[in-house]
Amino acid sequence: MPLSSRRSPQGDPPSIPEPHDLGATDDSLDRMLEWFGQHGDTYRVFAPARNSWTWVVHHPDDVKRVLVTNHRNYTKGVGIDRVRMLLGNGIMTSEGEFWRRQRRMLQPAFHRRVIQRFAGVIRDRNAALFERWAAAARASQPVNLTHAMSELALEIILHAIFSEDLGRLVGDLADNPFMLVTRESKRDPRFAYEFRQLGKVVQRIIRQRRATGRRQFDFTQMLMESVDPETGQGMNERELLDEILTLVVAGHETTASALNWTWWLLVQHPEAERRLHDENDRVGDLGLASYDDVERLPCTLATIQESMRLYPPGWLLTRRSIGPDRLGGYAVPPGTDVFISPFVVHRHPLIWDNATSFDPDRFGAGRTEGRHRFAYIPFAAGPRHCIGENLATFEMLLHLNGALRRFKLRPVVPGPVALEARINLRPAQDVHMRVETR
Repeated sequence: MPLSSRRSPQGDPPSIPEPHDLGATDDSLDRMLEWFGQHGDTYRVFAPARNSWTWVVHHPDDVKRVLVTNHRNYTKGVGIDRVRMLLGNGIMTSEGEFWRRQRRMLQPAFHRRVIQRFAGVIRDRNAALFERWAAAARASQPVNLTHAMSELALEIILHAIFSEDLGRLVGDLADNPFMLVTRESKRDPRFAYEFRQLGKVVQRIIRQRRATGRRQFDFTQMLMESVDPETGQGMNERELLDEILTLVVAGHETTASALNWTWWLLVQHPEAERRLHDENDRVGDLGLASYDDVERLPCTLATIQESMRLYPPGWLLTRRSIGPDRLGGYAVPPGTDVFISPFVVHRHPLIWDNATSFDPDRFGAGRTEGRHRFAYIPFAAGPRHCIGENLATFEMLLHLNGALRRFKLRPVVPGPVALEARINLRPAQDVHMRVETR
């Protein structure tokens, strides 16, 4: 059915005959792809664990309605309690007026003019990584790309959050307790407990700064000094703690996953790789770039965008309706769990030509005109879109600019990579690469 043809059917959307706790099983993404092929943009499946129906929608019009035009009718949905156990009542989990207040205070810290001031941090962390890669190339030793991207992204966000205070409080960064985030992929209650214990480190940093009056340029300082423009009030210590721990996780996982998939796609497509080598060689070193400078890398940006189209780190968005609504032309009851999978939306065959193929030119000049705005949602959309989009994009562009001018990566095991769709979309097994210097 063409996307322009929407009807208003009577009754309920197509129902999957077998019950399934969608979103809580390792095969949830496979099931969603299968059912999308059978039933189209809108269907529902009964979830035994919740004793309720879950609606799944993939039409961009419905994505827009849930995330933007009628977003006040939807709260965060399935899985949010598990995330709240990990991150407290930070910006990813809070709701209502409290969330709006926190968002107002956080937003200025993620403006492009602020983000570009972290270019030095990004450059230094990449320089350390490139030294390790150069040594691996000389020794003909493979590198664990998945671990490397995870550690790089975590080191960058930790330095951006805490600056010199991190090393002062935790001593040897090799024993940094925050590395727990890279070592453990499960986000179960045990991990949540261990992660929340890191809040003691954050508390010491906040209290020391308040006691000494010493200031730094980092996210901790910006949040400590932020005030709500409507009330003039700032955050208390618990609110600061929750937002900072949220930044640690959210500022690390999406970027690490996106870089992992971008490298994997590049080594499978030599022509795309060659174009990026040429572009970054021509532009030169952007290690201390402004945001305007990185816009001189349109092919590199398009490659990142295409990577996040095929492998969006946040592969599933969940919401719960407060009042009635209409999605896919069907009447949605209050209290309904609604799922949107960016992974499926990004591969919609009526929106994307050769939807499963890697083609960065989709995001080239003139190619995005006429495409439904909500057909591409790697950072979600609307008021709750990812606040860190600017930082993640800047960080990825600077990493690739530095790496592509120095190295070529080659897979140790060529061929497809199995997916692990849990909280984020990851390869089921770590990706290992051989490093070649250019």
